[in-house]
Amino acid sequence: MDIIGSVAQLFRTTLITIPFMQLFLLIVVSTLFLLFRSLKFALLTNYLFTFYWGFSANFGKINFISTGNFPLFSFLYLGFGFMVAILVLLSFRHTTS
Repeated sequence: MDIIGSVAQLFRTTLITIPFMQLFLLIVVSTLFLLFRSLKFALLTNYLFTFYWGFSANFGKINFISTGNFPLFSFLYLGFGFMVAILVLLSFRHTTS
């Protein structure tokens, strides 16, 4: 139960700010994709915005001077993120019968 309490405390105390214009752009683009019945592109748009916000929120917390493995972390994060995006784009070509 201690782990659940510490995770709950983490979610209660963490503050992430997202610029209003980026949030507005996400809502507009997602709404347009949904209006044109393109659910896959709406999901991809939401993923890419979340991916960007996850990187930019943690970017300022990394101390560049003392952390020698920052390039490894950033390359892994960006690599896996782009790999998922490319796999999603490739899956758009796959049709189910």
